[in-house]
Amino acid sequence: MRILISGASIAGPVLAYWLTRYGFSVTVVERASALRKTGGHAVDLFRPAMNISEKMGVLPRIVERATGTNRMTLHREGARRSVRVDLAKILSATSDRHAEIMRDDLSEIYYDAARDDVEYVFDDSITAISPDGEVRFENAAPRRFDLIVGADGLHSNVRRLVFGDESRFSAFIGAYLGVLTLPNAAGLDSELRIHVGVGRTAGMYGARHLGDARALFLFRSERELDYHHRDVSRQKDLLCRAFGGMNADVDRWLDELDRTPAFYFDSITQLHMDTWSQGRVTLVGDAGYCPGPAVGGSSTLAVVGAYVLAGELARAGGDHERAFPAYERAMAEHVRSSHAFALSAAKTLIPTSRLGVSGLVQGARLISALPAGPSRALVRRTTKSARLYNSMTVDDYSSPAPRDRVDLAGDV
Repeated sequence: MRILISGASIAGPVLAYWLTRYGFSVTVVERASALRKTGGHAVDLFRPAMNISEKMGVLPRIVERATGTNRMTLHREGARRSVRVDLAKILSATSDRHAEIMRDDLSEIYYDAARDDVEYVFDDSITAISPDGEVRFENAAPRRFDLIVGADGLHSNVRRLVFGDESRFSAFIGAYLGVLTLPNAAGLDSELRIHVGVGRTAGMYGARHLGDARALFLFRSERELDYHHRDVSRQKDLLCRAFGGMNADVDRWLDELDRTPAFYFDSITQLHMDTWSQGRVTLVGDAGYCPGPAVGGSSTLAVVGAYVLAGELARAGGDHERAFPAYERAMAEHVRSSHAFALSAAKTLIPTSRLGVSGLVQGARLISALPAGPSRALVRRTTKSARLYNSMTVDDYSSPAPRDRVDLAGDV
């Protein structure tokens, strides 16, 4: 059975790995000319994704390439004194199995896991999909596949071709995200520096193996901003307007916009679809149910979704009319919870009032100051992420029993 996957970032390679293990023939098509090395930003893998990665045999590489960020210096806009925070304590209280890793590194690790068993086609893109599975490409000759999976991100090409314009499903949550690569002039090692004010948060961090650093910008906007997604000059101007004058450090980061080798800018948008499947086509990860970049645990959700989709296809013997609905049922509550968590996380990370800014700073100070036991209890009481990811369960598709379940909060 031949399955085509569009997208070679995170969900695509994970799905390809599991499908090949179940005996399917897999082709992955990727618009970029090679694996993307565009700078990117750090993403979080929580316990479910860590356990799936362990089953794939790639967990040691993930741990090796983790950013190692364990300290945070928090500056409140307009205040002279900063707050030192034990970030490792907060993260361990949120999840006892977690890794922060650069998105590009994670994509490469998942790609390497099955690259010898999967046909990868780079520098090409799907232009049409027929109901009988014939796929047309920008460059390659048409080919027929039994199933097609869109794993091509928030602005999915497959979703557009099969389900219609993105505007039908996207929900702007009132915020924007910018990321740029810049020299690690401050010599940051395992440290995150954050400046937070009403409606805007900026941070800079350096990973121990990167050699450079990343600056991350989050800001609120009551309305969607007017710009084209390929108009980088306009995007940089919007970022400068949102953060200019916040702090001397932030101004220096913005000064790098004209020299940065890698820049990313997008709205923080959720996708809400009644179904992710139509005929022979289904969607996985951000292409189908993005909870919101940088705020919703989308990388963990993508890994879990890919694992579940492959498992349900294997269980159904490739019968998509059985597998696709089962996949959607298995993922529905996880997606709903992630969407709700993202809205809450955005309010915390980008405070809407002075009181919210003060609460964020004082809460971080308190958690960092408390002993490990009480701080862990406080974080679990006050954050939804711990409850969400620690309670996530999916079926154990490696088991011959038809409906055995496994708690991905524990062992897989």
